[in-house]
Amino acid sequence: MNVPVWIWFATIALVIGMIVFDFVGHVRKPHEPTLRESAVWSIGYIAFALVFGVGVGLFSGWTYGGEYIAGWLTEKALSVDNLFVFLLIMTSFAVPKIYQQKVLLIGIAIAIVMRGIFIAIGAVVIEQFAWVFYLFGAVLFVLAYKQIKEAVATDDEDGDAGDSRLIRAVRRVVPTSSQYDGDKLRTRVDGRAVFTPMFLVIVAIGLTDLLFAFDSIPAIFGLTQEPYLVFTANAFALLGLRQLYFLIGGLLERLVYLAHGLSVILAFIGVKLVLHALHENNLPFLNGGQPVPVWTIPTWLSLLVISGTIAVAAVASLITSRRRAAAVEATTAEVPAPARD
Repeated sequence: MNVPVWIWFATIALVIGMIVFDFVGHVRKPHEPTLRESAVWSIGYIAFALVFGVGVGLFSGWTYGGEYIAGWLTEKALSVDNLFVFLLIMTSFAVPKIYQQKVLLIGIAIAIVMRGIFIAIGAVVIEQFAWVFYLFGAVLFVLAYKQIKEAVATDDEDGDAGDSRLIRAVRRVVPTSSQYDGDKLRTRVDGRAVFTPMFLVIVAIGLTDLLFAFDSIPAIFGLTQEPYLVFTANAFALLGLRQLYFLIGGLLERLVYLAHGLSVILAFIGVKLVLHALHENNLPFLNGGQPVPVWTIPTWLSLLVISGTIAVAAVASLITSRRRAAAVEATTAEVPAPARD
């Protein structure tokens, strides 16, 4: 896929413009988004991402269009899973609802920059060393195991994101106030300039985004090796995440099988990566340094497996959550009312 430099610059300018528009149009004036506002903008961002994929298919071929859609779906699912952590961070720091938009948008901007750096590094490494696909495959298998292990764990040990070791270390080094001062990052306490908890929230979000990049980049490179598609799939999956946070905030706890579905997707992409690595093999100790004749997973099958897994996980989650809620209501109804004297 030959992407001219001007298209790269135009796409990056578009992404920056969308972030600036989001900030000026919605975040600059602190408020808690309504359900309707969140729904309209979430649908708009999703529609834009899908239309972009159609454009890729029309102008560059449907193989690339399919790779983009599969990558975008995977990144979107991983982003939804990441919302659980964002919710934990917001709760830990007791961020007022009206200021959560600003934190999320800054976090999204940080994530796009970090992933852009990782994508550039990954593209160069892949170009020079084909064996890195084996490494990416191994990383995805480990992440898939971690996802399923956490999903079936009986003890919930999420911890307090606002009291992590690194945040405590930042508090010791950086003078920080105990109270918010609107959405300011710095304030004055007893005549001394100090950072507010908002600064610590953004640090926590930034560190979390860095960890998420280690999950996301190997997964997307398992679906397409085109840096342009990797970047746009990541960027357009992250854009609109702010609105999605407020739209499905109440549903996050009900997506009980999302982690199970993600573990299946990551393991599937891991298999795809290993097969691709064998097909492109140049390791001298494996098959004499020659490619191994193995079947490679086509794009249409990747798209089918990813979309099907997400759909099954979402439907199963909602059905299970509804049954659990009904069971709780039935148990509550059976409890006799206390007798009156």
